[in-house]
Amino acid sequence: MKVLLDIKDNKAVHLLEVLKGLSYVKAKTISNEKALLMLEIKEAVEELSMIRQGKLKGVPAKQLLDE
Repeated sequence: MKVLLDIKDNKAVHLLEVLKGLSYVKAKTISNEKALLMLEIKEAVEELSMIRQGKLKGVPAKQLLDE
C-alpha cells in the first residue's frame, strides 16, 4: 500500500525518523511539485471516471484545441 502524507516541515523530520525505524516501511520524500502533479493526475482520473459514468459532461477535444 502506498500513502501520500502532507506534513508540516517542522514536524516531518521527526515522523520520517519514526517511519525509517520500522523495518516494514520504506519512506521516500518527494518534491512539492511532484506531489501537486500526482494530485492533479488523481483528480483528472476521477473526473474521467465520472464522465464515463454519466455524472459529468465532457468537453470534446476539438473544442479544447480551438480555445
